[in-house]
Amino acid sequence: MTDHTALIERRQRLLGRSYRLFYQQPLYPVRGEGVWLYEADGRRYLDAYNNVVSVGHCHPRVVEAICRQASVLNTHTRYLHDGILEYAERLLTLFPERLNNLTLTCSGSEANDLALRVAREVTGNRIALVTRWAYHGTTSSIAELSPALGVGVGDQVRLLDAPDSYRAPGQWLRQLRQQLDQLAAEGLRPAALMMDGLFSSDGVFSPPAAEIQQAVNWVRQAGGLYIADEVQSGFARTGEAFWGFSRYQVEPDLVTLGKPMGNGHPVAGMVARADLLDQFGARQRYFNTFGGNPVSCAAALAVLDVIETEHLQVNARIQGQRLQRRLSELASQHAVIGDIRGAGLFYGVELVQDRESLAPATDLASRVVNGMRDAGVLISATGPDANILKIRPPLVFSSEHVELLSDTLDQVLTGLGV
Repeated sequence: MTDHTALIERRQRLLGRSYRLFYQQPLYPVRGEGVWLYEADGRRYLDAYNNVVSVGHCHPRVVEAICRQASVLNTHTRYLHDGILEYAERLLTLFPERLNNLTLTCSGSEANDLALRVAREVTGNRIALVTRWAYHGTTSSIAELSPALGVGVGDQVRLLDAPDSYRAPGQWLRQLRQQLDQLAAEGLRPAALMMDGLFSSDGVFSPPAAEIQQAVNWVRQAGGLYIADEVQSGFARTGEAFWGFSRYQVEPDLVTLGKPMGNGHPVAGMVARADLLDQFGARQRYFNTFGGNPVSCAAALAVLDVIETEHLQVNARIQGQRLQRRLSELASQHAVIGDIRGAGLFYGVELVQDRESLAPATDLASRVVNGMRDAGVLISATGPDANILKIRPPLVFSSEHVELLSDTLDQVLTGLGV
């Protein structure tokens, strides 16, 4: 394995130590293609983690769209341009009819920041409700709604346990009811409930639709809005639906989009009901210099084209079902696998010390993630105890890749004696 010590030291000297790297032996990719990343020494790795490049690394159609538009014009949204309008028309057909306005940003953090601003402005309320280990972004206001960052939450944030049907079925709904009742007793009302459709940072959860519907109804009755954070679960990721919220048969008030939207190009956005944006726009101004520029719109439009023409939602469903079967087979052989949950090409595999105590196997998860990297397959770990293996490959994953992933996981677990 190539020693990257000098490169790491150079990086720390120039960028500072706050930047964190994946894996005990950090990866040094120099080229990507489809589901593969290639290091400088030519070794290739199966990327089973990256949803940023959701239609595959360096997809030719996306690359060509970016290059073509960049060679003609790139400017901002305060000039007229067909590209942003064509993209908005195309994207909004994928949403419920009332979600009919699009605002483009550069990152999911910015999109969530804007959604929170809109919710607070139109409701007149300040309190935001999020799950206990959520991650929604890095702006100052959204970092306060992202306890997974470890920076603490703001005084206008209330935390809920994630909808964990493995360890505590129904507990999160009871907590939500308690929080709303407590707010009412204090003379306060919520501005919004913000939820990631698969509760990724909390540990990858997929609760019953009725629970999400109940939660949204309670929050709306209390005066708040439902913000669906689709940065992780959107753009056909779950296979069952194009958007994560659609799996719960509930319509959000605001939807935020990010990472996979441009397949690595920095484009994100917020979709909202026009009446909410009208109220917001009458009282506040919003402008994003680079959000919605012609090159970003060309990249985002190409991503929609690829998902449609290559039938990637169908592929996510089929390969996700295959992945779930293979993971279930591994669970019958390895007792450290306590639970498997997710949908489409997004699964969490919870590792436990034993199936009686359900004690999180945090150290083991770290060894598995690094063992997989050493064996040529990239995954990660998530959850408050970092004991849930996070499997989230590009949507172009095939049956061959599912088999390679599951076989390698089997070999790594066996090699670790578990």
